[in-house]
Amino acid sequence: MGSFIGHILPGTLFLLVGVWHIWSCVVRYVSNPMSFRVRVWCPVLGFGGRLKYLELYLIVIGSFLDLCVELLIATRLEFFVHGVLNSVYMNNFEHSGMLIMFFIFGVISLLSEKTSCLPLPEGALCLIAATAFCAEYLLFYFHSTTHMGLEGYYHLILVLLISLCVLSTVAGALFPTSFPVDLCSGIAITLQGLWFYQTAFTLYGPMMPTGCRLKGDFILCHLMNHQVRGELLANFQLFANVFGVLVAVVASYGFAASRFGHPDLRRLHAAED
Repeated sequence: MGSFIGHILPGTLFLLVGVWHIWSCVVRYVSNPMSFRVRVWCPVLGFGGRLKYLELYLIVIGSFLDLCVELLIATRLEFFVHGVLNSVYMNNFEHSGMLIMFFIFGVISLLSEKTSCLPLPEGALCLIAATAFCAEYLLFYFHSTTHMGLEGYYHLILVLLISLCVLSTVAGALFPTSFPVDLCSGIAITLQGLWFYQTAFTLYGPMMPTGCRLKGDFILCHLMNHQVRGELLANFQLFANVFGVLVAVVASYGFAASRFGHPDLRRLHAAED
């Protein structure tokens, strides 16, 4: 069972990274489509280079802080009971494992970019990021916490969105010059962040479907009709999130093309037509 804060914190991290990835991907493509390359992380240009690695620092610091919440604060440091791993906090231990993977990805990327001791190509970094998403996928698919009913339906949708992150990140290593692949990766990460928010506000906030309520560690619906209505509401929420993200992507592409569009962009589109 999760909590409102437990979904908002990772949701914020994924949402910030995803939105930035979409915008950076679009700007890089419209600025010079012929030299476009997939990037698993996107540097912040300008400001004298002081913010170049902002995304990686956000991943490292954000995952570390969330790790501290899950592993140190939530467990009250009660890791073992009578020499055995404390099963009460197994949920927190699993979340910690996922966060460690993203922390490792951020650290490795920083070492690869800022030092000469670990020079890795972009494709290798894509595969490391895909490994972190795979760990997240396995966590939610084989969760020790039994997600049943309406809660299980929301987490099933989350697992599907995570699988899109895995596939798009692996595709980035296989097709390093593909704009659609890079854009799909940013969209998948953004949708995952939005769905964390949606889950927090629906299951642990003010948007609980009629006939369902949070009782202890479970979401209980009085009748099966109430649960079905809640699942249909989840489908509509997913559609609204996807529609909103796609509208935002099209709008950002149009704006970036009008401000930063390269002459080759129109010629490339004309050649494709």
